[in-house]
Amino acid sequence: MPQDATTLQWIPVATLGDLWEGDMTDVQVGDELILLVHLAGTNVRAYQGYCPHQKTILADGKLDGNILTCAAHFWQFDLSTGEGVNPKRCQLHRYPVKVEDSTICVGIPQDRR
Repeated sequence: MPQDATTLQWIPVATLGDLWEGDMTDVQVGDELILLVHLAGTNVRAYQGYCPHQKTILADGKLDGNILTCAAHFWQFDLSTGEGVNPKRCQLHRYPVKVEDSTICVGIPQDRR
């Protein structure tokens, strides 16, 4: 998430009412598919929407606590950090998120929208 906040465009993508605690979904922002996950409280994370293994849509996987298992080949990711659990050598790209008045916004670099 090493983006300078001044270079981001904040795009509203959902509300906390759309994405309940423990849920995940994907949203399309321009050409990018983004995985949204609502962890405990108002802790919402956004990651790349495709598995780095073979580009399977991550929202089709199974979420158990913070662990997402990809539906295609069972790769696993810790959605509190984006780090690979199995295999450990991979990492999901994370997007900045802010929640304002229950609206979930994702920070997209202006040159990528």
